[in-house]
Amino acid sequence: MSLAAGSPLGAIRRRARQRRAGLRLALALIVAVAFTATLMFGQSYVPLADVARVLLGETVAGAGFTVGTLRLPRAVLSVLAGMSFGLGGVAFQIMLRNPLASPDIIGISSGASAAAVFSIVVLSMSGPAVSLIAVLAGLAVSLAIYLLSIRGGQAGTRLILVGIGVSAMVQSFIAYVLLRAPDWSRQDAIRWLTGSVNGARLDQALPLLLALAVFGAILLSRARDLEALRLGEDTAAALGTRVAASRIVIIVCAVGMIAVATAVTGPIAFVSFLSGPIAARIAGANGSLLLPSALVGAILVLAGDFCGQFLLPGRLPVGIVTGALGAPYLIYLIIRVNRTDRSL
Repeated sequence: MSLAAGSPLGAIRRRARQRRAGLRLALALIVAVAFTATLMFGQSYVPLADVARVLLGETVAGAGFTVGTLRLPRAVLSVLAGMSFGLGGVAFQIMLRNPLASPDIIGISSGASAAAVFSIVVLSMSGPAVSLIAVLAGLAVSLAIYLLSIRGGQAGTRLILVGIGVSAMVQSFIAYVLLRAPDWSRQDAIRWLTGSVNGARLDQALPLLLALAVFGAILLSRARDLEALRLGEDTAAALGTRVAASRIVIIVCAVGMIAVATAVTGPIAFVSFLSGPIAARIAGANGSLLLPSALVGAILVLAGDFCGQFLLPGRLPVGIVTGALGAPYLIYLIIRVNRTDRSL
């Protein structure tokens, strides 16, 4: 029986939907403001009118190169990578019902990073070849973690533990490769490992845009399945969710976005890890966290890159800024998970 439009429960649900829509709109506006601010402010100030003219394709003396060549690609990559990291990260956290189940923590980002470092240092590769190998390695490592964690057709906490172990081994491999590398290639690899949008180009945005359009759209279409899995596998199955099939689809899509973003910008530390919990604090426990987490990820990368470039001593890559923010939060979350409910 459907709820009457004027019933108290119907009114409560309507207000909850309106609140969630308002929060998404507010986060989207923050992303838009942060995006615009990164185009206007920096070592030199560009008025908003000139920024708009550059975006419309006009030639503006003094602003065309600064905005169109330097700042715009950086801002576009920050938004797309942040959304990819945030959306992929929260999908894992919801599916596994644990805020520690982030690709940063369970080894997926490390797998892509190890392949990229090996390609740069040992194979002397660069550009799209490194990105392709990083994506394939991220998918392969995630498949290995999933297969190693399966027992009796289910993979939950074991996946996190196996992922942490695999991440430790991969990090050791990265350290070994860097130790044996020549100085010139070591510097390139370390620069990539920090996670950065320095030297961004607009053509790099295409694979990120495609990953979001394909994998992101599939994840958003699976929002109901994720919400059911949030209640536990038995409950999800009772609600009609095909648990095993949904897990595979969600893992493939989340890993695809994370791997592509890592291949383009490097492993920007803790964006995948932080976006979901921050979105949960803002949006509350009810409703899907997918879109809010994607928007929070974009805000984190935009703000982190701007702070690293202009508000902190030196010119720091965004990965260092987000890493400094995420490390203490990881410690806090580990303590909190041991004391309270593990889910978002």
